[in-house]
Amino acid sequence: MTGIDYTQKIPNNVELASDKRLQRALEAWQPSYIDWWQSMGPTDFNQNEIYLRTAISVDKDGWAHYGFTKMPDYRWGIFLNPQEKDRTIGFGDNLGAPVWQQVPGEYRNWLRRLIVTQADTEPASVEQQRLLGHTAPSLYDLRNLFQVNVEEGRHLWAMVYLLHTYFGRDGREEADELLQRRSGNADHPRILGTFNEPCQDWLSFFCFAMFTDRDGKFQLLSLAESGFDPLARTCRFMLTEEAHHLFVGQTGIGRVIERTCQLTKEHPGRDVKDFGGIPFDTIQRYINYWSSSSTDLYGAEVSSNSANFFSAGLKGRAYEGRYTEHTALNDIYELDRFTDGKLVRESVPLRNAMNEVLRDEYVKDNLKGIDYWNRVCEKHGIEFRFRLPHRRFNRKIGDYSAGRFDIDGALMTEADWNARQLEWLPSDAERAYVKSLMRPVTERGKMAGWIAPPPKGVNDTPIDYEYVKL
Repeated sequence: MTGIDYTQKIPNNVELASDKRLQRALEAWQPSYIDWWQSMGPTDFNQNEIYLRTAISVDKDGWAHYGFTKMPDYRWGIFLNPQEKDRTIGFGDNLGAPVWQQVPGEYRNWLRRLIVTQADTEPASVEQQRLLGHTAPSLYDLRNLFQVNVEEGRHLWAMVYLLHTYFGRDGREEADELLQRRSGNADHPRILGTFNEPCQDWLSFFCFAMFTDRDGKFQLLSLAESGFDPLARTCRFMLTEEAHHLFVGQTGIGRVIERTCQLTKEHPGRDVKDFGGIPFDTIQRYINYWSSSSTDLYGAEVSSNSANFFSAGLKGRAYEGRYTEHTALNDIYELDRFTDGKLVRESVPLRNAMNEVLRDEYVKDNLKGIDYWNRVCEKHGIEFRFRLPHRRFNRKIGDYSAGRFDIDGALMTEADWNARQLEWLPSDAERAYVKSLMRPVTERGKMAGWIAPPPKGVNDTPIDYEYVKL
Protein backbone atom coordinates (compact mmCIF):
# COMPACT_ATOMS: atom_id res chain seq x y z
CA MET A 1 0.00 0.00 0.00
CA THR A 2 1.63 3.24 -1.15
CA GLY A 3 -1.16 5.67 -0.23
CA ILE A 4 -1.61 6.76 3.37
CA ASP A 5 -4.92 6.55 5.23
CA TYR A 6 -5.49 9.88 6.97
CA THR A 7 -9.00 9.00 8.16
CA GLN A 8 -7.51 7.12 11.12
CA LYS A 9 -6.46 8.64 14.43
CA ILE A 10 -2.91 7.52 13.56
CA PRO A 11 -2.23 7.99 9.82
CA ASN A 12 -0.76 4.82 8.35
CA ASN A 13 -0.33 2.60 5.33
CA VAL A 14 -0.11 -0.66 7.32
CA GLU A 15 -3.87 -1.31 7.67
CA LEU A 16 -3.68 -0.56 11.36
CA ALA A 17 -7.47 -0.70 11.71
CA SER A 18 -7.39 -4.43 10.95
CA ASP A 19 -5.47 -5.13 14.16
CA LYS A 20 -7.61 -3.65 16.93
CA ARG A 21 -5.31 -4.71 19.76
CA LEU A 22 -2.30 -3.03 18.17
CA GLN A 23 -4.36 0.00 17.23
CA ARG A 24 -5.54 0.43 20.83
CA ALA A 25 -1.98 0.08 22.15
CA LEU A 26 -0.59 2.72 19.80
CA GLU A 27 -3.53 5.05 20.41
CA ALA A 28 -2.83 4.67 24.14
CA TRP A 29 0.83 5.65 23.54
CA GLN A 30 -0.13 8.64 21.40
CA PRO A 31 -1.14 11.00 24.28
CA SER A 32 2.18 10.31 26.01
CA TYR A 33 3.96 11.25 22.80
CA ILE A 34 1.97 14.50 22.52
CA ASP A 35 2.76 15.27 26.17
CA TRP A 36 6.46 14.72 25.43
CA TRP A 37 6.27 17.01 22.39
CA GLN A 38 4.43 19.68 24.35
CA SER A 39 7.09 19.65 27.07
CA MET A 40 10.34 18.76 25.28
CA GLY A 41 9.79 19.90 21.68
CA PRO A 42 9.92 23.50 20.37
CA THR A 43 7.14 24.31 22.80
CA ASP A 44 7.08 28.10 22.46
CA PHE A 45 5.97 27.77 18.84
CA ASN A 46 3.20 25.22 19.32
CA GLN A 47 0.48 27.77 18.48
CA ASN A 48 2.14 29.09 15.31
CA GLU A 49 1.19 27.89 11.87
CA ILE A 50 4.21 26.51 9.99
CA TYR A 51 4.57 25.76 6.27
CA LEU A 52 5.37 22.05 6.55
CA ARG A 53 5.42 19.05 4.27
CA THR A 54 3.47 15.95 5.21
CA ALA A 55 3.80 12.52 3.63
CA ILE A 56 0.75 11.50 1.60
CA SER A 57 2.31 8.49 -0.10
CA VAL A 58 5.46 6.38 -0.04
CA ASP A 59 5.93 6.68 -3.80
CA LYS A 60 9.18 8.38 -4.74
CA ASP A 61 7.37 10.95 -6.87
CA GLY A 62 4.81 13.29 -5.37
CA TRP A 63 5.01 11.76 -1.92
CA ALA A 64 4.59 15.00 0.08
CA HIS A 65 1.99 17.73 0.50
CA TYR A 66 2.90 21.24 1.69
CA GLY A 67 0.61 23.39 3.80
CA PHE A 68 0.25 25.32 7.03
CA THR A 69 -0.26 23.48 10.28
CA LYS A 70 0.48 23.88 13.96
CA MET A 71 3.15 21.44 15.06
CA PRO A 72 1.07 19.65 17.74
CA ASP A 73 -1.53 19.07 15.00
CA TYR A 74 1.02 17.52 12.64
CA ARG A 75 -0.22 14.10 11.50
CA TRP A 76 2.57 11.86 12.76
CA GLY A 77 2.05 8.39 11.39
CA ILE A 78 3.37 5.00 10.37
CA PHE A 79 4.61 4.64 6.81
CA LEU A 80 6.43 1.65 5.31
CA ASN A 81 7.64 1.11 1.79
CA PRO A 82 5.64 -1.52 -0.14
CA GLN A 83 6.57 -5.14 0.45
CA GLU A 84 8.73 -6.64 -2.30
CA LYS A 85 7.43 -9.96 -3.57
CA ASP A 86 9.82 -12.89 -3.00
CA ARG A 87 12.47 -10.70 -1.36
CA THR A 88 15.34 -12.71 0.11
CA ILE A 89 18.02 -11.94 2.69
CA GLY A 90 20.91 -10.29 0.89
CA PHE A 91 23.91 -11.02 3.13
CA GLY A 92 25.36 -13.10 5.96
CA ASP A 93 24.80 -16.71 6.94
CA ASN A 94 21.13 -16.58 5.88
CA LEU A 95 21.95 -15.28 2.39
CA GLY A 96 19.22 -16.23 -0.08
CA ALA A 97 16.65 -17.28 2.52
CA PRO A 98 13.23 -15.59 2.49
CA VAL A 99 13.13 -12.42 4.56
CA TRP A 100 11.38 -12.59 7.92
CA GLN A 101 7.98 -11.03 8.42
CA GLN A 102 8.13 -11.89 12.13
CA VAL A 103 11.05 -11.62 14.55
CA PRO A 104 13.17 -14.80 14.61
CA GLY A 105 13.29 -15.91 18.24
CA GLU A 106 17.06 -16.40 18.26
CA TYR A 107 17.61 -12.81 17.10
CA ARG A 108 14.94 -11.11 19.19
CA ASN A 109 17.27 -9.33 21.63
CA TRP A 110 19.67 -8.19 18.93
CA LEU A 111 16.86 -6.77 16.81
CA ARG A 112 15.27 -5.00 19.73
CA ARG A 113 18.62 -3.45 20.61
CA LEU A 114 19.12 -2.18 17.05
CA ILE A 115 15.62 -0.69 16.89
CA VAL A 116 15.74 0.95 20.32
CA THR A 117 19.15 2.51 19.64
CA GLN A 118 17.94 3.98 16.36
CA ALA A 119 14.65 5.08 17.91
CA ASP A 120 16.36 6.89 20.79
CA THR A 121 18.19 9.26 18.45
CA GLU A 122 14.95 10.69 17.07
CA PRO A 123 13.47 12.37 20.18
CA ALA A 124 16.99 13.17 21.38
CA SER A 125 17.67 15.52 18.49
CA VAL A 126 14.35 17.32 19.01
CA GLU A 127 15.30 17.88 22.65
CA GLN A 128 18.75 19.17 21.67
CA GLN A 129 17.25 21.70 19.24
CA ARG A 130 14.15 22.74 21.17
CA LEU A 131 15.22 26.33 21.91
CA LEU A 132 16.84 27.20 18.58
CA GLY A 133 13.63 28.69 17.23
CA HIS A 134 14.16 31.74 19.41
CA THR A 135 17.33 32.71 17.53
CA ALA A 136 16.55 31.66 13.94
CA PRO A 137 18.41 33.73 11.32
CA SER A 138 15.32 33.88 9.05
CA LEU A 139 11.79 32.56 8.66
CA TYR A 140 13.14 30.21 5.99
CA ASP A 141 15.56 28.67 8.49
CA LEU A 142 12.96 28.61 11.26
CA ARG A 143 10.64 26.65 9.02
CA ASN A 144 13.43 24.20 8.08
CA LEU A 145 14.24 23.61 11.74
CA PHE A 146 10.63 22.75 12.49
CA GLN A 147 10.42 20.48 9.43
CA VAL A 148 13.42 18.54 10.71
CA ASN A 149 11.89 18.38 14.18
CA VAL A 150 8.49 17.03 13.14
CA GLU A 151 10.11 14.44 10.88
CA GLU A 152 12.37 13.25 13.68
CA GLY A 153 9.15 12.81 15.64
CA ARG A 154 7.69 10.88 12.71
CA HIS A 155 10.75 8.61 12.70
CA LEU A 156 10.19 7.90 16.39
CA TRP A 157 6.69 6.74 15.49
CA ALA A 158 8.16 4.46 12.82
CA MET A 159 10.35 2.68 15.36
CA VAL A 160 7.65 2.58 18.06
CA TYR A 161 5.34 0.83 15.60
CA LEU A 162 7.94 -1.93 15.22
CA LEU A 163 8.39 -2.24 18.98
CA HIS A 164 4.65 -2.45 19.64
CA THR A 165 3.92 -4.78 16.74
CA TYR A 166 6.70 -7.32 17.05
CA PHE A 167 8.09 -7.26 20.60
CA GLY A 168 5.05 -7.57 22.85
CA ARG A 169 5.26 -6.31 26.41
CA ASP A 170 9.02 -5.70 26.17
CA GLY A 171 8.47 -3.55 23.11
CA ARG A 172 5.74 -1.50 24.79
CA GLU A 173 8.00 -0.89 27.78
CA GLU A 174 10.84 0.18 25.50
CA ALA A 175 8.48 2.57 23.68
CA ASP A 176 7.49 4.14 26.99
CA GLU A 177 11.14 4.49 27.99
CA LEU A 178 11.89 6.38 24.79
CA LEU A 179 9.76 9.22 26.16
CA GLN A 180 11.45 9.14 29.57
CA ARG A 181 15.12 9.56 28.69
CA ARG A 182 16.31 13.13 28.17
CA SER A 183 19.17 14.55 26.11
CA GLY A 184 21.95 15.72 28.40
CA ASN A 185 20.28 14.49 31.59
CA ALA A 186 22.97 13.21 33.95
CA ASP A 187 20.67 10.66 35.57
CA HIS A 188 18.69 9.45 32.54
CA PRO A 189 20.56 10.43 29.34
CA ARG A 190 20.01 9.38 25.77
CA ILE A 191 21.82 6.20 24.70
CA LEU A 192 24.48 7.66 22.37
CA GLY A 193 26.91 10.36 23.45
CA THR A 194 26.49 12.79 20.56
CA PHE A 195 22.79 13.02 21.33
CA ASN A 196 23.56 14.38 24.78
CA GLU A 197 25.73 17.24 23.48
CA PRO A 198 24.36 20.79 23.74
CA CYS A 199 23.21 22.31 20.45
CA GLN A 200 22.75 25.94 21.43
CA ASP A 201 23.49 27.93 18.29
CA TRP A 202 22.69 27.70 14.61
CA LEU A 203 26.23 26.91 13.47
CA SER A 204 26.05 23.86 15.75
CA PHE A 205 22.63 22.99 14.35
CA PHE A 206 23.85 23.13 10.76
CA CYS A 207 26.85 20.97 11.71
CA PHE A 208 24.57 18.54 13.50
CA ALA A 209 22.30 18.27 10.45
CA MET A 210 25.33 17.81 8.21
CA PHE A 211 27.33 15.29 10.24
CA THR A 212 25.06 13.69 12.84
CA ASP A 213 22.08 13.31 10.54
CA ARG A 214 24.47 11.91 7.94
CA ASP A 215 25.36 9.19 10.42
CA GLY A 216 21.61 8.58 10.59
CA LYS A 217 21.55 8.20 6.82
CA PHE A 218 24.15 5.44 6.86
CA GLN A 219 22.65 3.65 9.85
CA LEU A 220 19.32 3.65 8.01
CA LEU A 221 20.98 2.44 4.80
CA SER A 222 22.47 -0.53 6.66
CA LEU A 223 19.17 -1.33 8.42
CA ALA A 224 17.30 -0.97 5.12
CA GLU A 225 19.18 -4.11 4.02
CA SER A 226 17.85 -6.07 7.02
CA GLY A 227 16.43 -9.55 6.62
CA PHE A 228 13.70 -8.45 9.05
CA ASP A 229 11.48 -7.04 6.34
CA PRO A 230 9.31 -4.62 8.38
CA LEU A 231 12.48 -2.90 9.62
CA ALA A 232 13.93 -2.69 6.11
CA ARG A 233 10.72 -1.24 4.68
CA THR A 234 10.45 1.27 7.52
CA CYS A 235 13.99 2.53 7.07
CA ARG A 236 13.65 2.90 3.31
CA PHE A 237 10.92 5.48 3.67
CA MET A 238 12.73 7.21 6.54
CA LEU A 239 15.63 7.74 4.13
CA THR A 240 13.30 9.65 1.80
CA GLU A 241 12.56 12.13 4.59
CA GLU A 242 16.14 12.20 5.92
CA ALA A 243 17.52 13.68 2.69
CA HIS A 244 16.05 17.09 3.55
CA HIS A 245 17.82 17.11 6.91
CA LEU A 246 21.18 16.66 5.22
CA PHE A 247 20.29 19.39 2.73
CA VAL A 248 19.57 21.79 5.61
CA GLY A 249 22.97 21.06 7.16
CA GLN A 250 25.14 21.18 4.06
CA THR A 251 23.53 24.25 2.51
CA GLY A 252 23.24 25.97 5.89
CA ILE A 253 26.98 25.80 6.48
CA GLY A 254 27.47 26.75 2.84
CA ARG A 255 25.44 29.93 3.36
CA VAL A 256 27.47 30.83 6.46
CA ILE A 257 30.64 30.39 4.39
CA GLU A 258 29.11 32.43 1.56
CA ARG A 259 28.45 35.34 3.89
CA THR A 260 31.96 35.17 5.36
CA CYS A 261 33.36 35.23 1.82
CA GLN A 262 31.28 38.32 1.04
CA LEU A 263 32.43 40.13 4.18
CA THR A 264 36.07 39.17 3.53
CA LYS A 265 35.90 40.72 0.06
CA GLU A 266 33.98 43.79 1.21
CA HIS A 267 36.48 44.51 4.00
CA PRO A 268 39.91 43.26 2.90
CA GLY A 269 42.44 42.90 5.68
CA ARG A 270 39.81 43.26 8.40
CA ASP A 271 38.46 40.72 10.87
CA VAL A 272 34.97 39.65 9.75
CA LYS A 273 33.92 39.65 13.40
CA ASP A 274 34.04 43.44 13.24
CA PHE A 275 31.12 43.17 10.81
CA GLY A 276 29.16 40.38 12.48
CA GLY A 277 30.56 37.51 10.45
CA ILE A 278 31.86 34.10 11.50
CA PRO A 279 35.57 33.58 10.65
CA PHE A 280 36.55 30.66 8.44
CA ASP A 281 38.74 29.11 11.14
CA THR A 282 35.85 29.21 13.60
CA ILE A 283 33.62 27.41 11.10
CA GLN A 284 36.40 24.84 10.62
CA ARG A 285 36.66 24.23 14.36
CA TYR A 286 32.91 23.65 14.60
CA ILE A 287 33.23 21.20 11.69
CA ASN A 288 36.03 19.42 13.55
CA TYR A 289 33.99 19.17 16.73
CA TRP A 290 30.73 17.86 15.29
CA SER A 291 32.28 15.60 12.65
CA SER A 292 34.53 13.88 15.22
CA SER A 293 31.66 13.45 17.67
CA SER A 294 29.48 11.98 14.93
CA THR A 295 32.27 9.67 13.77
CA ASP A 296 32.05 8.04 17.20
CA LEU A 297 28.47 6.95 16.47
CA TYR A 298 29.67 3.97 14.43
CA GLY A 299 31.16 2.36 17.51
CA ALA A 300 34.38 0.41 17.96
CA GLU A 301 36.58 -0.28 14.96
CA VAL A 302 36.56 -4.01 15.69
CA SER A 303 33.27 -5.31 17.02
CA SER A 304 31.80 -8.74 17.67
CA ASN A 305 28.34 -7.15 17.75
CA SER A 306 28.71 -5.85 14.21
CA ALA A 307 29.87 -9.31 13.13
CA ASN A 308 26.85 -10.92 14.79
CA PHE A 309 24.39 -8.47 13.25
CA PHE A 310 25.85 -9.05 9.79
CA SER A 311 26.11 -12.83 10.02
CA ALA A 312 22.51 -13.07 11.23
CA GLY A 313 21.24 -10.92 8.36
CA LEU A 314 19.97 -8.14 10.64
CA LYS A 315 22.17 -5.21 9.60
CA GLY A 316 24.07 -5.13 6.32
CA ARG A 317 26.46 -2.78 4.65
CA ALA A 318 25.24 0.45 3.10
CA TYR A 319 24.51 -0.25 -0.56
CA GLU A 320 24.95 -4.00 -0.03
CA GLY A 321 23.80 -4.61 -3.60
CA ARG A 322 26.95 -2.94 -4.93
CA TYR A 323 29.14 -5.72 -3.51
CA THR A 324 29.81 -8.89 -5.46
CA GLU A 325 30.28 -11.12 -2.40
CA HIS A 326 27.77 -10.97 0.44
CA THR A 327 28.89 -13.39 3.16
CA ALA A 328 32.11 -11.54 4.13
CA LEU A 329 33.21 -14.85 5.57
CA ASN A 330 36.69 -15.22 4.08
CA ASP A 331 37.69 -11.58 3.58
CA ILE A 332 39.84 -9.39 5.79
CA TYR A 333 39.94 -5.68 6.55
CA GLU A 334 43.20 -3.87 7.23
CA LEU A 335 43.30 -1.01 9.69
CA ASP A 336 45.53 0.70 12.22
CA ARG A 337 44.82 -0.48 15.77
CA PHE A 338 45.98 1.56 18.74
CA THR A 339 47.66 -0.88 21.10
CA ASP A 340 50.04 -0.21 24.00
CA GLY A 341 50.41 3.41 22.96
CA LYS A 342 51.30 2.62 19.33
CA LEU A 343 49.53 2.41 15.99
CA VAL A 344 49.86 -1.13 14.64
CA ARG A 345 48.60 -2.27 11.24
CA GLU A 346 46.40 -5.33 11.61
CA SER A 347 44.25 -7.54 9.45
CA VAL A 348 40.93 -8.47 11.02
CA PRO A 349 38.04 -10.60 9.75
CA LEU A 350 35.83 -8.42 7.60
CA ARG A 351 32.71 -9.23 9.60
CA ASN A 352 34.32 -7.84 12.72
CA ALA A 353 35.11 -4.60 10.88
CA MET A 354 31.57 -3.81 9.69
CA ASN A 355 31.44 -0.67 11.83
CA GLU A 356 34.54 0.56 10.06
CA VAL A 357 33.18 -0.39 6.64
CA LEU A 358 30.14 1.78 7.34
CA ARG A 359 32.36 4.56 8.69
CA ASP A 360 34.34 4.44 5.41
CA GLU A 361 31.16 5.23 3.48
CA TYR A 362 30.31 8.01 5.92
CA VAL A 363 33.72 9.65 5.53
CA LYS A 364 33.46 9.51 1.73
CA ASP A 365 30.05 11.14 1.84
CA ASN A 366 31.27 13.86 4.22
CA LEU A 367 34.08 14.71 1.81
CA LYS A 368 31.48 15.60 -0.81
CA GLY A 369 30.17 18.24 1.57
CA ILE A 370 33.67 19.58 2.16
CA ASP A 371 34.12 19.89 -1.61
CA TYR A 372 30.80 21.74 -1.84
CA TRP A 373 31.93 24.30 0.74
CA ASN A 374 35.32 24.75 -0.91
CA ARG A 375 33.61 25.51 -4.20
CA VAL A 376 31.87 28.41 -2.44
CA CYS A 377 35.29 29.79 -1.49
CA GLU A 378 36.62 29.21 -5.00
CA LYS A 379 33.67 31.07 -6.50
CA HIS A 380 34.58 34.13 -4.45
CA GLY A 381 38.31 33.88 -5.07
CA ILE A 382 39.00 33.08 -1.40
CA GLU A 383 42.09 30.97 -0.68
CA PHE A 384 40.80 29.33 2.51
CA ARG A 385 39.95 25.63 2.12
CA PHE A 386 37.95 23.50 4.55
CA ARG A 387 38.94 19.98 5.42
CA LEU A 388 37.60 16.92 7.18
CA PRO A 389 39.59 15.90 10.25
CA HIS A 390 41.09 12.43 10.34
CA ARG A 391 38.85 9.74 11.80
CA ARG A 392 41.29 9.29 14.70
CA PHE A 393 40.91 12.92 15.80
CA ASN A 394 39.12 13.67 19.09
CA ARG A 395 37.56 10.25 19.49
CA LYS A 396 35.66 9.15 22.61
CA ILE A 397 34.71 5.65 21.39
CA GLY A 398 36.84 2.82 20.01
CA ASP A 399 40.58 2.16 19.79
CA TYR A 400 41.56 5.78 19.20
CA SER A 401 39.80 7.06 22.32
CA ALA A 402 42.75 5.70 24.32
CA GLY A 403 45.19 8.14 22.68
CA ARG A 404 45.52 11.68 21.42
CA PHE A 405 45.68 12.37 17.70
CA ASP A 406 45.97 15.60 15.78
CA ILE A 407 43.74 16.68 12.92
CA ASP A 408 45.88 14.66 10.49
CA GLY A 409 45.62 11.53 12.63
CA ALA A 410 49.19 11.68 13.95
CA LEU A 411 49.77 10.42 17.48
CA MET A 412 50.64 13.11 20.01
CA THR A 413 51.29 13.34 23.74
CA GLU A 414 48.70 14.46 26.26
CA ALA A 415 50.79 17.57 26.94
CA ASP A 416 50.92 18.46 23.25
CA TRP A 417 47.17 17.90 22.97
CA ASN A 418 46.46 20.18 25.90
CA ALA A 419 48.69 22.85 24.39
CA ARG A 420 47.20 22.65 20.90
CA GLN A 421 43.60 21.45 21.12
CA LEU A 422 42.17 24.94 20.71
CA GLU A 423 43.82 25.12 17.29
CA TRP A 424 41.25 22.54 16.24
CA LEU A 425 38.27 22.76 18.62
CA PRO A 426 36.12 25.77 19.54
CA SER A 427 37.17 27.67 22.64
CA ASP A 428 34.68 28.96 25.21
CA ALA A 429 35.30 32.47 23.90
CA GLU A 430 34.63 31.34 20.34
CA ARG A 431 31.38 29.65 21.34
CA ALA A 432 30.36 32.77 23.24
CA TYR A 433 31.02 34.93 20.17
CA VAL A 434 28.95 32.67 17.90
CA LYS A 435 26.18 32.61 20.47
CA SER A 436 26.24 36.42 20.66
CA LEU A 437 25.28 36.55 16.97
CA MET A 438 22.21 34.41 17.50
CA ARG A 439 19.48 37.03 17.37
CA PRO A 440 16.16 36.25 15.71
CA VAL A 441 15.28 37.70 12.33
CA THR A 442 11.54 37.48 11.75
CA GLU A 443 10.95 39.92 8.90
CA ARG A 444 9.95 38.15 5.72
CA GLY A 445 12.83 37.67 3.28
CA LYS A 446 15.46 39.09 5.67
CA MET A 447 18.54 37.21 6.91
CA ALA A 448 20.84 37.60 9.89
CA GLY A 449 24.11 39.33 9.04
CA TRP A 450 26.20 36.18 9.47
CA ILE A 451 24.43 34.03 6.86
CA ALA A 452 23.65 34.49 3.16
CA PRO A 453 20.15 33.92 1.76
CA PRO A 454 19.36 30.61 0.04
CA PRO A 455 19.26 30.60 -3.76
CA LYS A 456 15.56 29.68 -3.73
CA GLY A 457 12.70 29.11 -1.34
CA VAL A 458 10.91 25.96 -0.20
CA ASN A 459 8.72 24.14 -2.71
CA ASP A 460 9.13 26.89 -5.34
CA THR A 461 7.92 29.62 -2.98
CA PRO A 462 9.72 33.00 -2.93
CA ILE A 463 12.35 33.52 -0.26
CA ASP A 464 10.20 36.26 1.32
CA TYR A 465 7.34 33.82 1.84
CA GLU A 466 5.75 33.83 5.30
CA TYR A 467 7.00 30.34 6.23
CA VAL A 468 6.08 30.76 9.90
CA LYS A 469 3.09 32.85 10.95
CA LEU A 470 4.33 34.63 14.03
